[in-house]
Amino acid sequence: MSQRITEMGILSDSSVTNGHGSHIMCTEVLVLTEKGMKKVFNRTVLPLLLMLGMCLSGPIMIWYTATHLNGSLFAYYKIMQDENIVNGLYKVWSSVRLSPFSIAVTLGYSLFALILMKTVPGKTVSGPVTPKGNTPMYVDNGFRCYVITIAVFCMVTFFLKMYGLTPTVVYDQFGDILTTFNFFAMILILFLYIKGLYFPSFSDHGSSNNPLFDLYWGTELHPRVFDVDIKVFTNCRFGMTIWPLLCLIYALKSYEVHGFVDSMMISLILQMTYITKFFWWESGYYSTIDMMLDRAGFYICWGCIVLVPSFYPSVSLYLVNHPVHLGAGLSLMFLAAGLASIAVNYWADHQKQVVRFTKGNCSIWGRKPDVLKAEYTVSGQTKESLLLHSGFWGVSRHFHYLPEISLAFFWSVPALFDNLQPYLYVIFLIILLVHRTYRDDTKCQNKYGQYWTEYCKRVPYKILPYVY
Repeated sequence: MSQRITEMGILSDSSVTNGHGSHIMCTEVLVLTEKGMKKVFNRTVLPLLLMLGMCLSGPIMIWYTATHLNGSLFAYYKIMQDENIVNGLYKVWSSVRLSPFSIAVTLGYSLFALILMKTVPGKTVSGPVTPKGNTPMYVDNGFRCYVITIAVFCMVTFFLKMYGLTPTVVYDQFGDILTTFNFFAMILILFLYIKGLYFPSFSDHGSSNNPLFDLYWGTELHPRVFDVDIKVFTNCRFGMTIWPLLCLIYALKSYEVHGFVDSMMISLILQMTYITKFFWWESGYYSTIDMMLDRAGFYICWGCIVLVPSFYPSVSLYLVNHPVHLGAGLSLMFLAAGLASIAVNYWADHQKQVVRFTKGNCSIWGRKPDVLKAEYTVSGQTKESLLLHSGFWGVSRHFHYLPEISLAFFWSVPALFDNLQPYLYVIFLIILLVHRTYRDDTKCQNKYGQYWTEYCKRVPYKILPYVY
């Protein structure tokens, strides 16, 4: 039997021994190649570990540690160590359930967000052309939906307070709500897996012939149901909109328990400002990796439905039970540094947008911008892009990640340094953005080829000059 199965990373190697013409021995050895091992790990082992680990431990750990263990990750580790992981996770999960309230909140908010998504007017904008030549179209109504949602929340809060009620019941039952989010996300992911295989919206779909990896990564790039873009819903109308709502709820809970706390207010202002900027620029988000390359599977949909609401506002969740009184000096310093980070981030994005809009006929930092004209091919047509390598974009290829990281630090540092938990998001963001630089560079190398190689010579650093 002689075979060579390179796709699965299995080789059949025949060795022949001939002793003075009287003996011939053939030995077949199957060897799992390094490439095959890497493929099995990346497409089977790692997705399985991530799905099991995140579903069973990640988000629920953040909530349970903040609300039951005084924000101590060491205490959570001790539970897992003393009771073993299975019993420890059982103890954590036995404290939550799929309650009628959590189901009502999940379905009620989802319906509200879908109604806004479909009825609020906005300009029609196009996303980047997909690998299969499709051009997704979007209604740019994200900022209006965001403003309406925050306004409705404020009105609901006002009326609830009139009758002695409060929306902070969401904080009190957030463990149940997070569990429901998890359940809802897995149902949606299974639905999208089947839809992408048998009822795709566009030609950008298909299977890797590995069901586990297909569940993790997705089977369709731009799934739509009743003309609702699923990724816009999960990423923007669910995850990114629930984040500020939870920040407001946590801040209100803190006020109900402790009165005014400056650390909570500083963190709230910075997070709300950043999120407001995101929705103001939402049409630009349609050209990011999340929308251009990531299929609608566990990675992106579960992340936005479960990870974002649990992880991103975790500093505010922590501060509910850990009020820190900073004083005027520290408060103003953290606030100013955070707002400066937002301003620099916006300024950097604006430089790139101005260069694209004017085709380089503009001024960056008082001089004509340095650009590299890069040609690329889409659906057989040759097009041209301008790769900016002056201003902030001459400092590093992904300069805008620097102010994002510094901003996350400055809305976390009001919690000071009693525990590690307030800084988990910053650590996560650094890992995410460093990994994203590799994905960005790979995408651009494939798109621009030799032009991107030249661009990297002109801008050698990815994020932090002389470091990375």
